[in-house]
Amino acid sequence: MKKTLLTLALSSTLLATPMFASAKGELSANVAATSNYLWRGLEQTGGKAAISGGIDYADESGFYLGTWASNADWADGMTYELDLYGGFGGSISEDVSYDIGFIYYAYPDETSGDADFSEVYANLSFGALTLGVAVLADGEGADTGDSIYASADYGVTLANEAELAFHLGSYSGDWLAEDSVDYGISLSKSGFTFGASATDLDGAAGDVKVYVSYAVDIAL
Repeated sequence: MKKTLLTLALSSTLLATPMFASAKGELSANVAATSNYLWRGLEQTGGKAAISGGIDYADESGFYLGTWASNADWADGMTYELDLYGGFGGSISEDVSYDIGFIYYAYPDETSGDADFSEVYANLSFGALTLGVAVLADGEGADTGDSIYASADYGVTLANEAELAFHLGSYSGDWLAEDSVDYGISLSKSGFTFGASATDLDGAAGDVKVYVSYAVDIAL
């Protein structure tokens, strides 16, 4: 799922049509596998492996659209997640950039019918530091603004060209989950990532989860 320095990267089949390909922009795709799909420190596949992929269109103006899908099974009947997102990003100065957008999280085969939700997000980057906030836009039985997720991500490039990244997030609200803090660390190189994540929630949800993933970006 595409989101900040470590996440939102972040989705519609229209993106693959010649209409977009002929525009002054770029189409790209991504495919990834992980031993444990984690979102804000919470397991989305019950600790099992996940396969994901997406397509993105980015225009020279800073406008982008994307779609991303993965297997997921945290609710009855659910087998997959489909995200659709779009936004606008740009630079304020050489070291400061921004990203503002909207994302819709869909779970088409989930049986209760109330798992889908959407958020409005904004990220501001100062060099290696990215600060982000995501606000609930719509959800079954919820009002806009009923939940807020704030995050901070910092990445350091090591001498061997690997990247060491740190994440801290804070969720508050009364719709998606309990108020919580999640934190993580990861080491990435050549598409491979080894990481660990945990939350301050009680029980298994608060345990440290370790994962290994591999991702490939494809220019179209």
